[in-house]
Amino acid sequence: MVGPGPGGGAPLENANPLIYRRSGERPVTAREEDDELPDSIDDREIFDLIRSINDPEHPLTLEELNVVEQVRVKVDDAESTVAVAFTPTIPHCSMATLIGLSIKVKLIRSLPERFKLDVHITPGTHASEHAVNKQLADKERVAAALENSHLLEVVNQCLSARS
Repeated sequence: MVGPGPGGGAPLENANPLIYRRSGERPVTAREEDDELPDSIDDREIFDLIRSINDPEHPLTLEELNVVEQVRVKVDDAESTVAVAFTPTIPHCSMATLIGLSIKVKLIRSLPERFKLDVHITPGTHASEHAVNKQLADKERVAAALENSHLLEVVNQCLSARS
């Protein structure tokens, strides 16, 4: 751990993360603009929802830290499933559960209720991957976490637009 954390708090776990280039905005097609045609949800649409989530430790987005990538988003609109694998910046990242929770909350708030969500750590990228994935998959645990006002405030900060 090196350097002070945000606001001069605890030291940062990854004080100098690699920063990646943001992908371009997706052009809107004529089909998507046509209100008469059904608009299915695809991988890119889900990626666009989560790419700008703020990292809890750095003034960067999850996309800029390469925590989320479009290639690790899988959507089956017909089956109403969304799977997102995310990759913490370091194998012992203590923020992994908070990052996963932020992704899950963003999707819960943005998608129709018919979708079943699977938010998990990219296999082999975190020391506590099994434990974090178990927490993120447990609906009761997620609901209980969101009843914690402090934790909800932190999640909302991750989901808010940076000024």
